[in-house]
Amino acid sequence: MEPRTLAALAVVLIAAAVFAAVHFWSARPHSVRAPDPVNEAAPARTSGPMTDDAGVPEPSPGPPPTTGPGGHIVVDVSGKVRMPGIHQLPSGARVADALRAAGGARPGVDLTGINRARVLMDGEQIVVGAPPGPPVAGSTGGAAPGGGGSPMTGPVSLNRATVEQLDTLPGVGPVLAQHIVDYRTQHGGFRSVDELREVNGIGERRFADLQPLVGP
Repeated sequence: MEPRTLAALAVVLIAAAVFAAVHFWSARPHSVRAPDPVNEAAPARTSGPMTDDAGVPEPSPGPPPTTGPGGHIVVDVSGKVRMPGIHQLPSGARVADALRAAGGARPGVDLTGINRARVLMDGEQIVVGAPPGPPVAGSTGGAAPGGGGSPMTGPVSLNRATVEQLDTLPGVGPVLAQHIVDYRTQHGGFRSVDELREVNGIGERRFADLQPLVGP
């Protein structure tokens, strides 16, 4: 064969060998690195009570109870109890604690109308064993018996009335009554009836209806 033909054949063979080598190299198996584990995204936290390490929800902070000097409260327990009178209790005490301080109710007294789990406020009055009637401002239970069995009447105290007592006012439901109590707790009580205008849900018309029926 002529040298020119041999040279051309050699070039073709070299090109074929290079192509085969490149094809073999690209087709060889490659080691693939495993992907890093991805932690599952934690669900977005919504506003709500915080949880401790055990996963038990912590209680939401509520409004602090109204207290007297020295972290104590003074309440008046009257009616059918063994030791009626003024009693000093620790802050956060409940109606049941006031009843125990007064020696308990007398035998046969019906306590159905008294919420013994309610937290007391400083200066509150608890009437035990009174007949049913319109609530008295700042008292728990029915009105104390008066002459001829007539219930006691008078302005409802914004600083002492409970949610249940405020709920009896015209145009005031449980929600608005709770707003009044919340405002009282946050601002340390009502200094005047005019502050009732600042309570959420009370407009001028409702204030005009309530003004003659309530007092500080």
